Amino acid sequence: MKLLQITKVAIKNITSNKLRSILTMIGLIIGISSVIVLVGISRGSSKAVTSQVQQLGTDILTISIYSSDYSLPYDKLNELAEIENIDEVVPYKTISKTVSRGTTTSSGSQIIATNDKYLNVRNLNLAEGRTISIIDIENQSKVCIIGSDVATELFSLTDPLGQTLKIDGDNYTVIGVLEEQGTSMGTNTDSMLLIPLTTAKYLDTDTSITSLYAKVSDENKIDDTINLIENCLRTILQVSTDYFSVSSQDSMLSAMSDINNTLSLLMGGIASISLIVGGIGVMNVMLVSVTERTKEIGIRKSLGAKKKDILIQFLVEALVLSILGGVIGIGLGLLIGNIAENFGFTFISSDTTILISFLCSAAIGLVFGIFPAYRAACLNPIDALRQE
Repeated sequence: MKLLQITKVAIKNITSNKLRSILTMIGLIIGISSVIVLVGISRGSSKAVTSQVQQLGTDILTISIYSSDYSLPYDKLNELAEIENIDEVVPYKTISKTVSRGTTTSSGSQIIATNDKYLNVRNLNLAEGRTISIIDIENQSKVCIIGSDVATELFSLTDPLGQTLKIDGDNYTVIGVLEEQGTSMGTNTDSMLLIPLTTAKYLDTDTSITSLYAKVSDENKIDDTINLIENCLRTILQVSTDYFSVSSQDSMLSAMSDINNTLSLLMGGIASISLIVGGIGVMNVMLVSVTERTKEIGIRKSLGAKKKDILIQFLVEALVLSILGGVIGIGLGLLIGNIAENFGFTFISSDTTILISFLCSAAIGLVFGIFPAYRAACLNPIDALRQE
């Protein structure tokens, strides 16, 4: 009952100075909401990237040759494909060129030069038409497979199959349209445009192979398969592993998880600075409150109030301020996070983050309220009564 009375007095003292109380809580509100927003967006981004990596498939290995002085000859692909546990190997090269039809230009189209294995390895399906054939590769045919967004943008309601479009001014015949799928590994497959690897030379692009996907049969043998691929590439290229890399989706996920965890801690740390500033604000206001109420403290002590009673009184006031600011900050953080989702961000709130934020606000009230409360409790009642 005594604690309830102390709380009521604390609330009354806080509400009697509304403007000062609001200004005190602003630092805490900004700090708590910043922590929730930044950590939530960081978690959302991490989940989005992880989802994109997983869409590629855990049975896919990515092979990259770093040095421009080395590349894999096309006729050596079979040597990689014959490695134990490998089903298929597909080269790919990303090209940036203008894609248009008539006066309409496709925005954001990504051209990928590859071979007949690409769709199977990337787990992509055709809505209509056919895939790139070996004959297309041998004849360097100017044909292409387009994503659903490209089909809609350039052909509208017209069936694109058999129609032509222009890539960098040259005519290419549409032989297939991909099913709508969305984004995978940072690439919007719906805006993708596939052409034969050998045809890339017409686009002033080097057709050397420096990037490949390899699909494995048994995911449990991925580590052994990576070693076999590295040995094969060392033999073919006559270079060390410093010039190329073979990575699995699991290793990429692990690396990205470490990076995202570090970023989350960094963002949380930056936002926590606002909490410290808010805590200092609480302490300053409580010190001012002690100065203003010195005579009141003296009267209470002369009437029998103990040192601990005064200490608890001011600690409760600091706690109420901090907790109220924390609750408002949590609500504001969740609101900003939900608004951010409308602007393309992925926001994931966490019960753990909310709980930690709430406990932090309470802890700030205790930590930064101790000194003013102790100072009030130690006032000499005679000196306090003389205070004007």
